[in-house]
Amino acid sequence: MSLMELLFGKKDKTATVARDRLQIIIAQERAQGSASTPDYLPTLRKELLEVLSKYVKVSLDDIRISQEKQDGMDVLELNITLPESKKV
Repeated sequence: MSLMELLFGKKDKTATVARDRLQIIIAQERAQGSASTPDYLPTLRKELLEVLSKYVKVSLDDIRISQEKQDGMDVLELNITLPESKKV
């Protein structure tokens, strides 16, 4: 341990902090034990719409998000219906 670490502490890397926060969120979702839609899905849908609308004209109805458990794992499925491109 260096003198700088003793004085100012050790800074965690951003990826490590993000991973730890995600693990906390997942643990909280599992602890609630609800079989209904997780709280973050409406926010995820809204954010996806904001990003996609920069590139393609889509509506909220064109984005379908579902979550289910398969073989003991959580599966997040995302379906986006994109408009057909115009033929020239």
